[in-house]
Amino acid sequence: MTEPMASPPAGGVTWSRVCKECGQCHDGRDSHLFEYQDEVDDELVCHICLQPLLQPMDTPCGHTYCFHCLNNFLHDQDFCPVDRQRLQLQNCRTSSLLVRNLLDKLAVLCPFRSECPQSMQRCELQPHLHNRCPAFKRLREEAERKKRPSWNELKGSKSDGDLADAKSTPITRTGQLSGPSEPGLVNPAYEEGEDDTPLRSSLVAEATVVELFREDPDEDLGLRIVGGKDTPLGNIVIQEIVRDSLAVRDGKLAPGDHILEVNDVSLASIPHSRAIAVLRQSCSRVRLTVMQEKGFKPRPEHLAQPSASPPSQSPNPNQNHGTIIQVSLVKRERSEPLGIKLIRKSEEPGVFILDLLPGGLAAKDGKLKNNDKVLGINGQDLRRGTPESAAQIIQASEMRVNFVVMRLPDLSEEGGEGQSRGARRVPEPQYFRRRSEYMKEPPVGFSSQEKTVSLKKEPRHSLGITIAGGRDCRSRLPVYITSVQPVGCLHRDGTVKTGDVLLSINDIDLTHLTYNEAVTILKTQAAQNTITLRVIQTFAEEEEQDGESSTREDMDTLEGPKEDDINWAPPWTRWLGLPSYIHWCRDIMLMKTNSESWGFSIVGGYEESRGQQPFFIKTIVPGTPAHFDGRLKCGDEIVAVNGVTTVGMNNSSLIPMLKLQKNKVTLTVVSWPGSLV
Repeated sequence: MTEPMASPPAGGVTWSRVCKECGQCHDGRDSHLFEYQDEVDDELVCHICLQPLLQPMDTPCGHTYCFHCLNNFLHDQDFCPVDRQRLQLQNCRTSSLLVRNLLDKLAVLCPFRSECPQSMQRCELQPHLHNRCPAFKRLREEAERKKRPSWNELKGSKSDGDLADAKSTPITRTGQLSGPSEPGLVNPAYEEGEDDTPLRSSLVAEATVVELFREDPDEDLGLRIVGGKDTPLGNIVIQEIVRDSLAVRDGKLAPGDHILEVNDVSLASIPHSRAIAVLRQSCSRVRLTVMQEKGFKPRPEHLAQPSASPPSQSPNPNQNHGTIIQVSLVKRERSEPLGIKLIRKSEEPGVFILDLLPGGLAAKDGKLKNNDKVLGINGQDLRRGTPESAAQIIQASEMRVNFVVMRLPDLSEEGGEGQSRGARRVPEPQYFRRRSEYMKEPPVGFSSQEKTVSLKKEPRHSLGITIAGGRDCRSRLPVYITSVQPVGCLHRDGTVKTGDVLLSINDIDLTHLTYNEAVTILKTQAAQNTITLRVIQTFAEEEEQDGESSTREDMDTLEGPKEDDINWAPPWTRWLGLPSYIHWCRDIMLMKTNSESWGFSIVGGYEESRGQQPFFIKTIVPGTPAHFDGRLKCGDEIVAVNGVTTVGMNNSSLIPMLKLQKNKVTLTVVSWPGSLV
């Protein structure tokens, strides 16, 4: 049997020192510490650290260790610590669900037991600390009071990038601002109601450490990122979580998170290309420090406005996305099951209700329905979550479980109108994306150059290029070159490079074609004796300067694909230099029923020092119309509002325009896919 070794945090412990998962003070590279209520069976103890297993891993020779312990041991040795058989980490496997459940159910004491003498299952300690522990709450509030910048300081900052860089510790950004809005930022935390009182008291952002563990050190994290010091966004921001990736399985990261550090390397003042290289470094453990928007703190009840609709029926009038409904289920005891079967769908990310078990709590309540999409549970975002992560949140909950779900209309009940409304359930129509009519310059530091190649060739000789993109792909990209093969005639010429966008071949326009249409035309024209190919190459000044000091290995990840990488795409910054006549835009209509914020912040606009900069979406706030709509992404460029171009505008022009739109606003945006890491 093992004795508990964790000691409670000392009275002088600070928020910066305490671990946000176990509540103890330990080095960030060390394993979490717990104080166990009872002695733990030796079968559940790691043979390296002699403590109950954390993230247990089974070896082929039949022994079990903590992931941290085994990983550190195998850095210096190549054998099993018990029987000394040859061993590599990639040959080990995660322990069975039964073992992990037994470990999760071990009883532990709150590390702040002098103020909070509670015990709970080990898997419930983190929710307890963040939601119920008075001592942990006190530490967090003390840190917020010390670190919270005054609004005079915020108003004095020149850009949203300066503000975001300062958010390296948990802060609460209060929204009761009487002066003008901060330059470069639409402040979603403050919107005036009819009685001139703020609808939301504060917007909360918190620094969080997320650790990702991968068996293959070179496995992609599954993040698409935008931003960098060479872009108007400033910070590195997660645009999207790739489906079925390591980040999705972990479940702690979300679109909109700002990445502050990677394995203790700061990303605060580095260009986009350098951030990609840091995030792609080969390692088994990736430790990310991220700033996460937690949404608005609720208004005090005595200031609450009467709602036009009951809380369980909070409609989102957006015609493309059904109705948003809030449902609270109250259990008779913590262990009572809700009677809900959750699934994922192949055609859409997120968690869906498959069935409600007859006689179960959810079925008796009657508000949840089959096929409802679960957007959140107990305030945690599940728009891109998994059934497993949803189940964990439910299991860790107390007596009340709060659901936010989206319900599509039942077309079978709409009679003759169902045909016209059927677009709600089919993929986005092609006409939603169109060639941009708004002429503008690229952001400062980004440019492009058109190149023309004319050559004579034998009809049987191949051009020797592979392509991707096309206006039918998910991001409606122009057709671009993914590789130039050494056997082709274009390689010998040397003008065309990987990443170049194809404009035309023999005067046939390629910029509006689908992938298959482009392939057909390229094959047809390649049979000619003379080829004239027009392409456009983009440049990022900061990327080129950074490349002079970067290693060759770092730059290889940006210059072109690996030999076996058939899905290579240019980094996000390469798209920013394209001229506007190649852009395709989309209209996104947001709607709301009261004076709440639209729920996004922007950077950009005219600045005396840098001239005209495009407007970009920098953050999307959880629990707002922009968040629930789901189509806006961080890094999207706003080119028009209600059909009025944003070119030439500064913040003092665009911010009032957005705030004047009381119930509906149409944003015309250009969206480029973030860089995959």
